[in-house]
Amino acid sequence: MRLTIYNALVNRIPGIRYRYHRFHDGSTGIKTIISWLYLLWLNFAYYCLFCRFLGKIPNAEYYETKKVPVNASESELAIREFGYDVNSLVEKLSAYSVISFDIFGTLIFRPFSDPTDMFFILGERFGILGFKNKRILAEHRAREKKYKKDKHYEVTLREIWDELSAITSINPEEGMEIETEAELSLCYPNPFMLKVWNGLKAKGKKLIIVSDMYLPEKTIKQLLEKNGFEGAEKFYVSNEYNINKYEGRIYKKVLDDLGGKEKLIHVGDDQRSDVLMAEKAGIDVVHYPQTGRYDLLYRPHDMSSIIGSAYRGIVNNHIYNCLERYSMEYEYGFIYGGLFVLGYCRFIHEQYVKENLDKLLFLSRDGDILKQVYDFLFPEDRTEYALWSRKASAKLMAAYDTEDYLRRFVTHRIGENISIGEALDSMELASLKGELSGWRSADEEATLKAGDKLNIKTAVVLKEFLLQRKEKIVRAYGEQSASAEKYYSEMLDGCKKAAAVDIGWAGSGAVSLSYLVERVWNIPCTVSGIIAGTNTSHNAEPDASESFLQSGKLKSYMFSQSHNRDLLKKHDPGKGYNIFWELLLSSPQAKFSGFYSDGSHFEDSDIDLVKAEEIQKGILDFVKEYTEKFAKTPYLLDISGRDAYAPVMAASGNGEKYLNSIKNLFSLDEGIC
Repeated sequence: MRLTIYNALVNRIPGIRYRYHRFHDGSTGIKTIISWLYLLWLNFAYYCLFCRFLGKIPNAEYYETKKVPVNASESELAIREFGYDVNSLVEKLSAYSVISFDIFGTLIFRPFSDPTDMFFILGERFGILGFKNKRILAEHRAREKKYKKDKHYEVTLREIWDELSAITSINPEEGMEIETEAELSLCYPNPFMLKVWNGLKAKGKKLIIVSDMYLPEKTIKQLLEKNGFEGAEKFYVSNEYNINKYEGRIYKKVLDDLGGKEKLIHVGDDQRSDVLMAEKAGIDVVHYPQTGRYDLLYRPHDMSSIIGSAYRGIVNNHIYNCLERYSMEYEYGFIYGGLFVLGYCRFIHEQYVKENLDKLLFLSRDGDILKQVYDFLFPEDRTEYALWSRKASAKLMAAYDTEDYLRRFVTHRIGENISIGEALDSMELASLKGELSGWRSADEEATLKAGDKLNIKTAVVLKEFLLQRKEKIVRAYGEQSASAEKYYSEMLDGCKKAAAVDIGWAGSGAVSLSYLVERVWNIPCTVSGIIAGTNTSHNAEPDASESFLQSGKLKSYMFSQSHNRDLLKKHDPGKGYNIFWELLLSSPQAKFSGFYSDGSHFEDSDIDLVKAEEIQKGILDFVKEYTEKFAKTPYLLDISGRDAYAPVMAASGNGEKYLNSIKNLFSLDEGIC
C-alpha cells in the first residue's frame, strides 16, 4: 500500500519526481516534513490547478543557458559584494580577542559544488551502485534514531556507518577509514581565509573552531593542520557536544567558556547557522559569502553528475573566494576554456596511444595553449608546435584545390572594401596586376581594373582571370612550397605516423597538410587530423569532412554528425560560435603568413597579446588546479566532449551577450588568416 501511494504521488509524473527528490533527498528534521507537504502541493498544483509545466523536468528538452554578467568579471563583483580584502578583514577581526571560524565552506573547500557528491568517489571505491544516496539515507536514519533516543540530531561518523553497514555490509571501520581518507585527500584550503588566519596568528589572536559536523575532533584538527590552519586553541564540534550552530545552543557553550572576559566574533558562510543564530546569541559576525551562491545562476548543470559538480566546485571556489580580482579575459579562459582544453588534451593523448603515433603537430596558433597544456599533462609524448595557417595552406594547395584557394582569397573577402589590386597584393600576385590591362572575360563582356572594388560581380570575373593563370600562380608559390617541404621533412624525420591538432572546423588544416606531406612532398609519414569540432548543420558545406571523419583520418572531440548531434545543431558559426571557441585558444604568438627561403614569414598580430596571455593564464590555472585536486582520482580527468562544451553552451544565453562582450574586447581579423 505504501509503495502504491509513493508511486502515485512521486513516480507517475517525471517533473514531480524530479522536484521532490531535489528538495527531499538529504533532508532531516523539519525539512523532511516540509518536503512531504511540498510533494502534496506539487500534486495538487499539477492535477487540480492544471500547472502542467510541473510535469516536465527543467532543461530536459531545451538547451541550458544562463545570463552571465557582461560589464565586469565575476571575481570583481564578488569582492565588491563581500566588501573586504585580506588586510581589511584582518584589521576588522583584530579588534576582537577571540575569533571563531566555521570550517567547511569557510576555511576548507571541497572540490565539488555539492559536498555530498564526494560520495560518488566513495561509491566507486566500494563498488556499490547508488552509494551516494545510500550514504545520505544512512545519515538521515542515524539522525532520526538519535532524535528519538536523545532528542537531538547530532551523530558521529561511527553512527552513520553503523547504519550504512546494515544496508551495504561494508565493514564500518573500513568505511570510516576510507571516508576520512577521502576528506583528507580531496579537501583543500580557502586561500583567502588561509591568509586571514595567518595574519591573525601573527597578531597573537586566539582562534577557535565552531562547526556542525559528524567528523571527530581529531580528524577535523588533522584536516585543518594538513591545509595550513595551525594553532586553533579550541574546537567546538557539534557531535562532541550534542549541540549545534543550527539551533544556536553551541554558541551559548562558547560564551559560557569565555565567561564574558573576552570579546568574540564569528566568521562563517551559512546564513542561518553562522549568521542569524550567532547574532541571536549576541555574537558579532562576519558573513563570508558562500562561493557557490551563484552556482545556479551562472554555472552549467546540464552535465554529467560527477564532472559537472567537480567543474563547478573548482570554478566557484577559485573565482568567488575574494582573494583576487581577475580580468574578464582571465575568467573566460578559466571558466570556459579550462575544462575544454583539459578534456581535449586527454582526448588527443588517447588518439596518440591508440594510433601509436610518433609525433603530434600542434598547428599554430590555436595549438599554442593546447601544446602547453598537453606537455604539462604528458611530458613524455613527442610534440611540436608546427607553423601553419589558413593563408599558408591556401597558397600551398592552390594547384590541388584551386576552388578552395579562390574561395578563401576572393569570395571570403567580398565586403571588406578592398580593390582588385589589393586582393592580388594579399595573394602575393602583384605581378599579375599588369595583365589586367586589356584583358576581357571569355564572353568578352567583362574587364577588370586594379582600382575596381571587389564585390559579388567583380569576384566572379577575378576568379576567371586567375583560373586562366593557374600555372603562373603555382609557380609564384613554388619557393614557398619548397621551403614548407624542407620544414616538414625535418620535423617529421624518423616519423611514420603523426597527427595534426587544430581547433577545426572543416579540418582543412590537417587535411591539406596530410595531402602535401603524403602526395606532393612524398615524405614517408602518414598524417591524420585531430579537431575539437566539425562543420555543423549551419555551414554551407556541413558534410565537407564527413568522409575523413568516417574513415578515421579525422577525429573530432566535441561533436560531429555521428556524436553529440545536439551540439551539431546548436553550434552556429553565423552567430559567432567558431570565433568564441577560437578566442579560447588565443595566442600571443606571431601571425604566420607563409614559408619563404629566407625563413618563415610573420605578420603583425591581429589580436591583443596581453589579453591573449590572460586567457591562456586562466586556462593553465584551471588545468593545474583541477588536476592537482583530483590527482588521486584520475578518472575525473576524463572529460567528455559534451561536458567540455557545456560551459560555453550555458554562457550563450541572453542572445550570446556575454560571449559577444568577450569577442568585442579583441580587434579580430576574421578573414583568411
